[in-house]
Amino acid sequence: MKRVTGIGGIFFKARDAAALRAWYRRHLGIDVQEWGGAAFTWTDEDGRPAAGSTIWNISPKESEYFAPGGAAFMVNYRVADLHALVAALREEGCHVLDKLEESEFGKFAWVIDPEGNKVELWEPPPGQ
Repeated sequence: MKRVTGIGGIFFKARDAAALRAWYRRHLGIDVQEWGGAAFTWTDEDGRPAAGSTIWNISPKESEYFAPGGAAFMVNYRVADLHALVAALREEGCHVLDKLEESEFGKFAWVIDPEGNKVELWEPPPGQ
């Protein structure tokens, strides 16, 4: 079974999320949107658009989205078959959170790594 197929997003907390977003917008040219992040669309080796994107987002330090992980960051990994991977991780004794979400954005599940970091697993919707 294929497990992780790529990085779907990078999320991190900031003491002053608005100021940090503005810094990234001004100095690095990241097109930060009202929702607090940006979507980097993929291209092939010739620069042509390809299916997929990587999300980048800054959350306020008070955000509970990374809980129960204790880190100020979370990586979202793209996966090919979320349900099969979650079953395999549970069988292997990993700390998989009971919550599983399915929406128009795809399927999501979370696992806590051995250092206590929350890891997001994402199966994109078809075509992405």
